[in-house]
Amino acid sequence: MKRFHTAIHIQAPQEKIWKILTDASGYTSWNTTVDKVEGRIALGEKVTVHAKLSPGRAFPVTVSSLDAPRQMVWSGGMPLGLFKGARTYSLTPRDGGVEFSMTEEFTGLMAPLITKSIPDMQPAFEEFAACLKRKAEAA
Repeated sequence: MKRFHTAIHIQAPQEKIWKILTDASGYTSWNTTVDKVEGRIALGEKVTVHAKLSPGRAFPVTVSSLDAPRQMVWSGGMPLGLFKGARTYSLTPRDGGVEFSMTEEFTGLMAPLITKSIPDMQPAFEEFAACLKRKAEAA
């Protein structure tokens, strides 16, 4: 299993951070890791992410879990569970602010083969968290 994770403390209300995370059309105004995010971020909806890490590629995912304003999961992959990627966004109130964490795990029978071609996403995860912090803490 391949896994990426980041966490950061944000001095902003949980609801404000949640609103930023669930506004697909606004992602390019604050998130330097994406070229575009298409779709509506709501339970069961399809979202297409165009990440700068993989220019020219689109990553279709489904919002498979949504527990506002605490957690959401975006997932995608191959049929029959052969390969699955699941990205979990979590917001936990802590120390007068919010602990934001983002984890992506790749699983399934084909994961050992497919994950060999997945680049190191850790720097992009750190950048995403820093961008979200900047946006949420801005006046």
